[in-house]
Amino acid sequence: QVQLVESGGGLVQAGGSLRLSCLTSGRTFSRYIMGWFRQAPGKEREFVARIDWSGSTTAYADSVKGRFTISRDNAKNTVYLQMNSLKAEDTAVYYCAAASYLSDYPSGYDYWGQGTQVIVSS
Repeated sequence: QVQLVESGGGLVQAGGSLRLSCLTSGRTFSRYIMGWFRQAPGKEREFVARIDWSGSTTAYADSVKGRFTISRDNAKNTVYLQMNSLKAEDTAVYYCAAASYLSDYPSGYDYWGQGTQVIVSS
């Protein structure tokens, strides 16, 4: 089992920045692909970013490319999502997740956190 706890969400003005953190515990963190997803009210959960075991390979949704950066610190069992130039449409609950294989789909992830709310005011 892997437990994931997100933090760092909040209310921010458009154009501002937030950094989300996801602390994991349980099985070896470095074995897992880590991803960030988000879900806005009335919408399906969507892929935001993912990072491989070593942190050398990342991928992003087109909607956040160039604005968001995913990173991980295996020594701290933590994955981060730095969000810059935030827009109102980034408002959502953000979830971190862990997977054994590369995937951009929620179904490909085995473990999920409870989510952290991000609200971007315009």
